[in-house]
Amino acid sequence: MIKANLIHLGMNINTAAQAKDPLACVTEEWVRTVDRMAERGLNMAVIELAEGVMYESHPEIAVKGAWSVARLRGELARMRKFGIEPIPKLNFSATHDEWLGGYGRMVSTPEYYKVCEDLIAEVCDIFDKPRFFHLGYDEEDVRCQDGHEFMVLRLGDHWWHDFLWFVKVVEKRGMRPWIWSDWMWEHHDEFLRRMPRSVLQSNWYYDEGFDERAFRWPRIKCYLDLDKAGFDQIPCGSNYVTPANIAGTVEFARKKLSPERLKGFLATSWRRCLPENRAANLAAIDQLADAMGKGA
Repeated sequence: MIKANLIHLGMNINTAAQAKDPLACVTEEWVRTVDRMAERGLNMAVIELAEGVMYESHPEIAVKGAWSVARLRGELARMRKFGIEPIPKLNFSATHDEWLGGYGRMVSTPEYYKVCEDLIAEVCDIFDKPRFFHLGYDEEDVRCQDGHEFMVLRLGDHWWHDFLWFVKVVEKRGMRPWIWSDWMWEHHDEFLRRMPRSVLQSNWYYDEGFDERAFRWPRIKCYLDLDKAGFDQIPCGSNYVTPANIAGTVEFARKKLSPERLKGFLATSWRRCLPENRAANLAAIDQLADAMGKGA
């Protein structure tokens, strides 16, 4: 059973001004977070890379202070010594790709496809062909780009064209694609009909209450519909809104989802590795470990 934590080296940045900032990841906080994961028995780290790596294929993407490939490899080796499996995440949602710099404004062009494929290939190599590759792909809609100075959206068949292109690029390198499932919220039936069953799903819901009385019950119900449709899932919980959510997510999924398709759980605080975020970052780890129990 996967017990995973999302840890941020880079972050999915939404404005050009933020993208020019130095890397917001303090080494001591990164180390503390990984150590706590090891202490509490978590066995997977999903690493948000984004602008935080000096990619050899595209060094122009990195911000000041980004880690070298050698340093990243060293951190991955340290995780593995603790029994933590590192999994890469690059978010290719058009809402969350400011980390790509100017390439984020070239979505669906030949140059865009080349850069994205270069990055996926390099990251696959850095991580020594990991089992999974998290593509993000969340919140690509008008509401989530409100306030952006430059909006990019893929809709309908074009969304599927690009998404399935990413799936193919990842799968041909022997990795399993992993995504956030929220596109399903607005395109429910189409999502279930056209989404390949090979794609690992992380639906997410961060509030309290997991029954029909919940304000966002349709989002919660997507867990049940994905299960019924035969998808493997790793539900995601977070303490970003309420500290009760992670335990609630685990309890709900264990009761309601098929054991053979429930592959584990993912926790996140949605906060960077900075001193001011320490309590929330460590609490998310503890909350998942407590909810899943020893040996679960």
